[in-house]
Amino acid sequence: MKARQLALGIVVAVAWLAIPHLLSRHHIDMLNFAAILAVGGLGVGLLLGQCGIVNLAQAAFYGIGAYSSAYCTVTLGWPSFTGFLAGLAISAAIAAAIGLPILRLGGFFLALATLAVGSVASVLFFEWDWLTGGTLGIGGIPKLAAFGFALDTPARYYYFIGPLLLSLLVLARNLVAGRPGLAMRAMRDAPAAAEVLAVDMSRLKTVMFVICAMLGSLAGSLFAHYVSFVSVQSFTVERSIVFLLVPVIAGAHSVGGVVIGALFVALMPELLSGLGDFHQVLFGLSLVLVVTLLPGGLTSLWNRLPVAGGRP
Repeated sequence: MKARQLALGIVVAVAWLAIPHLLSRHHIDMLNFAAILAVGGLGVGLLLGQCGIVNLAQAAFYGIGAYSSAYCTVTLGWPSFTGFLAGLAISAAIAAAIGLPILRLGGFFLALATLAVGSVASVLFFEWDWLTGGTLGIGGIPKLAAFGFALDTPARYYYFIGPLLLSLLVLARNLVAGRPGLAMRAMRDAPAAAEVLAVDMSRLKTVMFVICAMLGSLAGSLFAHYVSFVSVQSFTVERSIVFLLVPVIAGAHSVGGVVIGALFVALMPELLSGLGDFHQVLFGLSLVLVVTLLPGGLTSLWNRLPVAGGRP
């Protein structure tokens, strides 16, 4: 089994390295957007799959990260990393402030509360045009660069964001596999038992909400520097729904599955676009089929394969 997994890992690594040499610039572009989507979706997936919390406010933190990077680099002329840090700090502070009261709610009420946060943020992004540029947006955001090497092509950005996403997935997997992950699952499945075992559920929920917000901010900063332009149209409530779709389609309990979910959400509309306006209907139907036929998400297919230890 280990030999097969190692062989599969090698094949995946070789394929990942070869992709920029085999696909067009446009397709590499789509893969980069999928990776950015996976970064933001990872936070939503941790909340949903491990804590049982539906978060519809991720677009707010996505926008905070993007506008922080845009404002720091374009308006203030600061280095790119300052925008990342500013976005992370602001998102963490806001998530902690609003998380303490709203995370006391549960079920649909909590989902509606996060939806309200996302809606308020969308309005503020539009109204605060002195900061966000409003509908005109902010352009001229510089490309990321490291050691004098500019990430100014889709292929270069591809080789940057891939290892970054992998590192985040490893950190998230270690978190889930450790004692915090056990506490989260206990809180999700048996709150009364978790309370008896002295799990501070309020603190744990808030910490995970902050982590989710920071991942959303990171995704926003990555997006801003990649496209070099941000506007309010990119940070609506619909974007939060897209982030939620990533773990739902992949399987909320799977950390690495967000990559599959992000690829599905980012690439499937592109693949169906050749069918004209009808492709939106087909994409909606594909979402319904996945959720209906695979309640455990696309990653549940792996457990059904003989090589994964499942039954034929």
